[in-house]
Amino acid sequence: MDSKQMYEQIKKKLARNDWTFQFDRKKDTLRIEDKETKKGVTISLPGIIAKWHEQKDEAIDEIVYYVEQALNTMHEKHTLSGKEKDIYPVIRSTSFPTETKEGIPLLYDDHTAETRIYYALDLGNTYRLIDKKMLEQEQWNEERIKEIARFNVRSLDVNVKEDKVAGNTFYFVNTNDGYDASRILNEPFLAKMRKKITGTMALAVPHQDVLIIADVQNEVGYDVLAQMTMSFFASGRVPITALSFLYEDGELEPIFILGKNYRKK
Repeated sequence: MDSKQMYEQIKKKLARNDWTFQFDRKKDTLRIEDKETKKGVTISLPGIIAKWHEQKDEAIDEIVYYVEQALNTMHEKHTLSGKEKDIYPVIRSTSFPTETKEGIPLLYDDHTAETRIYYALDLGNTYRLIDKKMLEQEQWNEERIKEIARFNVRSLDVNVKEDKVAGNTFYFVNTNDGYDASRILNEPFLAKMRKKITGTMALAVPHQDVLIIADVQNEVGYDVLAQMTMSFFASGRVPITALSFLYEDGELEPIFILGKNYRKK
């Protein structure tokens, strides 16, 4: 299945007279907007196609559900007051927009050369990114949001699955709650993992629903991490970056892994 065919499949399942569908062949994306509000979501099609090869219609049904939830909640008015427990940081790539379609700046922080931290209000089945207009309306300052979000992400459960390949150990956080990649901001958790790791510690956040931590003991470990990260990146609903990071002294540094060699970016 190619991007045009996937676009047609999604459009058919989402058939609504009050929504518009825009297929961008160059970017391989589908933009779905509400005609009245002009608000919507943009979907990267290659990741859905990769999932479709494994899950068939289940992959399409998942993205359809995601779009319906996202667009339906855009009609609702959302407030921050009383919702402090529902504010979380989310990781996005540096190519992600820094403002809404209406030109309202989103609240974000620089993270690494490959990633940014945005802030979101959890709505149950989806979430809304917090923009500066929301802050002004409720007279909240940015630091308050960021402090609350960081506290909340540290409060999330961290269930880790483990796999060993050629003497290297890989740990996966994959709860599918929308904040798996965000757990890269849980510094006490990373420090705990650092004590457990005997080799080089590397991390990856290929898409929003997975955090990979690697205990690299040999060159094969870098190769496996690179292949694994690219695979997750290609199949993720919200891709972030196909690059991995070295974790040294509490700092993250992007690295390129090429064949049996790697270098810092």
